[in-house]
Amino acid sequence: MLYITGFSHIRNRAMFRQGELFCRDLRGSLDNFLDSAFQALDLNYPKFYKMDASSRLGFLAAEMLLKDISLREEYKPENVAVVLANAHASLDTDIRYFESMKTMASPALFVYTLANIVAGEICIRNGIKGENAFFVCPKFDAWQMHQYVELVMASDKTQACIAGWIDVMGAQHDVFLYLAEKKKRENAPTHSLVQLQKLYQLKEYGTVNC
Repeated sequence: MLYITGFSHIRNRAMFRQGELFCRDLRGSLDNFLDSAFQALDLNYPKFYKMDASSRLGFLAAEMLLKDISLREEYKPENVAVVLANAHASLDTDIRYFESMKTMASPALFVYTLANIVAGEICIRNGIKGENAFFVCPKFDAWQMHQYVELVMASDKTQACIAGWIDVMGAQHDVFLYLAEKKKRENAPTHSLVQLQKLYQLKEYGTVNC
């Protein structure tokens, strides 16, 4: 049996952990919010500022998700998987790269013109070397996510999986990550289709600003 041992959201320039607001910044652009959220987490990771918007969103959501869990200490690198999905692939970055070509093409942007680069950034940050997959679909598909995570974790090798939805297009962004584990932590619900649908649609709460 699998359990959902944590989850996080980033929506409307606000970052949530377990449904509770951690940081919100409605000033300026999405980039301004991402910088504020990174600073609110008090992290030292210079590469963050070189990432595209999708990777920064995924990085921040993963940091919130794993705030009290160290995958490096609890699992071998090959025992953790990553399964992600979105609706726009890398289109947001593709457009930015295309615009840069009008003057001088940006190699820094070109690196991120693949949808699954965000998975790589999460893996590098957390020392993950297990199976990974990335799907592109019109909207968050709880059934597909549930089925694939169950399939991946049917292997004796895989003990944990970071899974979810990381979508961004211009100022619009929608992120939902969760951690599925074979071990049960306190108050962890089972990994079920109904539970995934409920968590994705969760009404967050809180009033803290970055």
